[in-house]
Amino acid sequence: MAPALQQSTPSEAITTNSSSENNNVTITGKIYTRVRLASKSDLSHIYQLFYQIHVYHNYTHLYKATESSLEGLLFKENPLPLFYGPSVLLLEVSPTPFNEPKNTTDEGFKPVLTTFDLKFPVVEGEVEEFRSKYDDKSDAYIAGYAFFYANYSCFYDKPGFYFESLYFRESYRKLGMGKLLFGTVASIAANNGFVSVEGIIAVWNKKSYDFYINMGVEIFDEFRYGKLHGENLQKYADNKGEIEEANC
Repeated sequence: MAPALQQSTPSEAITTNSSSENNNVTITGKIYTRVRLASKSDLSHIYQLFYQIHVYHNYTHLYKATESSLEGLLFKENPLPLFYGPSVLLLEVSPTPFNEPKNTTDEGFKPVLTTFDLKFPVVEGEVEEFRSKYDDKSDAYIAGYAFFYANYSCFYDKPGFYFESLYFRESYRKLGMGKLLFGTVASIAANNGFVSVEGIIAVWNKKSYDFYINMGVEIFDEFRYGKLHGENLQKYADNKGEIEEANC
């Protein structure tokens, strides 16, 4: 989930140290970010990030996805209109500035470029594992993602967004990047006629809870999250005839 918002303060000029022996890059001073729509070339990174959020929540025993299944979910040959199907925004970081995108939009979404002033060094400890494959910029790394898709309610005449998850690798937490990534999703919703951004907020994670409150999310205490799944769901498939007979 998203880290609590933390203000950054200016520091010294950019200094980048890399070591091929320990696969580390240390960034001090400023860190440059790019938020963009994920593409098929990002599948291996998305798969790893989705696994990491399962590790964070101690749910690795529930992780069933493969790169192939994620490709079928996220990058269908005949996709729904932009942002109506499952959508992933990736936040990339670099010790050097990103170039302005050559095209006005990237498949309907213009990448968002931002600079953060660091108050402490940031160490990229998995250089090769999370090096971006998006373009020829060799010092860009995948730091986190937002996963969302359109949902519908009879209470509204237009769809909203279901915000499934927001996650950052450990090195990139507490830098204020959660605000950027969640705010980008909210901006997409507001600018494209969606009526809301909603999702599940873990009450046990106070930093995450406070983060969403600070971002303007309203909490509805009168509702509880319910889920029909696993064996209880399969009963409706295995005993379909009996259920239909009972309802006659």
